[in-house]
Amino acid sequence: MTGTRATVVENVAVAPVAGPEISNGYIHIQDGRIAALGPGPAPDVPGAERIDGTGCLATPGLVNTHHHLYQWATQGVAQDATLFEWLTALYQVWAAMDAEVVKGAATAGLGWLALSGCTTTTDHHYVFPKGRGDLFAAEIEAARDIGVRFHPCRGSMDRGVSDGGLPPDEVVETLEEILDATAEAVDTYHDPSPGSMLRVAVAPCSPFSVTARLMTESAALARDKGVRLHTHLCETLDEEEHCLAQMGCAPVDYMEKLGWLGPDVWVAHAVHLRDRDITRFAETGTGSAHCPSSNGRLGAGIARVSELLRAGAPVGLGVDGSASSELTVLSGEMRQALLFQRARYGPAALTARQSLEMATLGGARCLGRADELGSLEPGKLADLVLWRVDGFASAVADPVCALVFGPPPPISRVLVAGKTIVGDAELRTVPQDQAAAAGTKAHHRLLELAATQGHTVSRQVHR
Repeated sequence: MTGTRATVVENVAVAPVAGPEISNGYIHIQDGRIAALGPGPAPDVPGAERIDGTGCLATPGLVNTHHHLYQWATQGVAQDATLFEWLTALYQVWAAMDAEVVKGAATAGLGWLALSGCTTTTDHHYVFPKGRGDLFAAEIEAARDIGVRFHPCRGSMDRGVSDGGLPPDEVVETLEEILDATAEAVDTYHDPSPGSMLRVAVAPCSPFSVTARLMTESAALARDKGVRLHTHLCETLDEEEHCLAQMGCAPVDYMEKLGWLGPDVWVAHAVHLRDRDITRFAETGTGSAHCPSSNGRLGAGIARVSELLRAGAPVGLGVDGSASSELTVLSGEMRQALLFQRARYGPAALTARQSLEMATLGGARCLGRADELGSLEPGKLADLVLWRVDGFASAVADPVCALVFGPPPPISRVLVAGKTIVGDAELRTVPQDQAAAAGTKAHHRLLELAATQGHTVSRQVHR
């Protein structure tokens, strides 16, 4: 084959997610896409970089379907809070953030994701204090530095306490400000081309922090521009009680009235679904981002993931914001999802391969990119991970079991479009110590900025 960049991974076990698994084979990458893969010796590709995958399992790169990168700066606080208590404790601290905080937090958060095998991630940023710089641009710059494929969501809140919402009035925007800024974010950054490294979604925060008009007009804006829709939904029972009291119906029914079910929508959490909600998600192709560690940390509950999958609804995995899921690695969420479902439904509820599929192809379906991402197949983007399943892990004969059932194995390589962004468990795009330090600096800066405005937050919530 001809081309400018060629890589061959050889002597490697392959779990392609779509298609038969290979106990020992190769993957040929050409110009950022998978040219071929198969069992046995690798072909001779003149000029190709050759990577020895001995002792490794190759999988598609993991896809993170829900995150709040800015929250890296507020980890470890409100440790024993419910969701609403946690939000109330943190809203005004977040309102002090500026672009420097966001850039540092995003650099650390995205670096941490890459080190856990994530090659594509979304982010849901919904707090935009005035006069604090271009927060959306700051996280996009961080993603370019780290080298991951990025799907930032321009979030928003327009329903403060005075209008019956949860957030304080000082952290919400007007409807006009939101729609203008969202349209500008899409027009400036969204790249719909094949192989895109950057796509933008429209993402009002949640039913308890936005108005019905913002939901409907955001949906119209997104569909006019051909981008996807994202929001939080059914995370806690408090949310259901709020919707019943304020909107007169259950959350999913409310979303359906607003035109927010469909194949261009994915929601975060979906913990408290009714039977008919699962049916409607499957019928409409509405996706959900399952965040088991965050749901456990906040005591929100266990999502009915096994039932959603059986119904045929798209389900991906997410780590959620670092402040509600401290230092959670995306690879570890495969194990968490497996164990949570088995704890709720029994040992046949979810298999290792279903969990791996949620973390890869399921996430790609949620982001509307299953044609390019989420499985190792000829023609798809060469986003992949080489996991070390030798050493102690080699006592587990099934490498997919070793990957999912146990703690995350060490990573030999993470490639995005065929380019190495992690090698031998070290970032190769940004100095790893520098990325970590950026996150720590963002933490201290945000707390200092908040303190000057009279806002502090503690490890505990005082009830």
